[in-house]
Amino acid sequence: MANIAFIGLGNMGGPMAANLVKAGHKVTAFDLVAASRDQAKADGAAIAETSVASVKGADVVVTMLPAGKHVLSVWNEVIPAMAKGTLIIDCSTIDVESAKQAHALAAKSGALSVDAPVSGGTGGAKGVTLTFMCGGEEKAFAAAKPVLENMGKKLVHCGGAGAGQAAKICNNMILGISMIGVGEAFALAEKLGLSHQALFDVASTSSGQCWALTSYCPVPGPVPASPANNGYKPGFASNLMVKDLTLAQDAANAAGAVTPLGKHAQELYKAFDAAGHGGVDFSGIIQHVRSLAGK
Repeated sequence: MANIAFIGLGNMGGPMAANLVKAGHKVTAFDLVAASRDQAKADGAAIAETSVASVKGADVVVTMLPAGKHVLSVWNEVIPAMAKGTLIIDCSTIDVESAKQAHALAAKSGALSVDAPVSGGTGGAKGVTLTFMCGGEEKAFAAAKPVLENMGKKLVHCGGAGAGQAAKICNNMILGISMIGVGEAFALAEKLGLSHQALFDVASTSSGQCWALTSYCPVPGPVPASPANNGYKPGFASNLMVKDLTLAQDAANAAGAVTPLGKHAQELYKAFDAAGHGGVDFSGIIQHVRSLAGK
């Protein structure tokens, strides 16, 4: 078992750190928020006073932070305190350029590094069912694999530095677009007098089938585990979808790619967020779609 430092104990990081403890690792955790530190302590992690203190003696360092600027700030702080050859894994969802800069910081100090953003939401974090999209050298990915397997069920090595982030933003652009499409279809069905169950029974076994429909159906009833049956309490909040769609647009602009549906999806989710629904699950975008009919 490894000595693991875990920095960033929010809605995703907290359960992930807890699962590493359950797997038998010695976890030393840090977060700026006292309540998050207290929960990690209750889950069996040791609590460090600072991020730098958390990495002393660590074999592996895991970060789970809000944005690229936070990752670069923390990595600049902790890498000098790490032993040479330590593995550092970033599970945040950040921009590709920041991920590449983080890898460069690690390489300069002789550390192994992996960018490993996740898919699966808070349910996946708690249930050890996350998918990790990994970027970095083969040697680093091989070293990260035993740790990541204690937090998820699917690991994909997508390529070199930043490739994990590239895969994540492309995947979530698909997700955002498809959820809007499913929401529009149900909103239209309602206007046409078609029941939710009837549309679901047809589309889920026909060419309209997709994950947004069959796993996260945006209307109550057809998929009991979907947030629509729990007042749209988030597994993945709409403001996080705005973040990911914005990252996708930034990457598209930098790469010279044209993504008109991705751009429109970003605009719709930004409007939903601006109306005060950023904390609603992203499947709640159907509420915004319905509201457009009244304009």
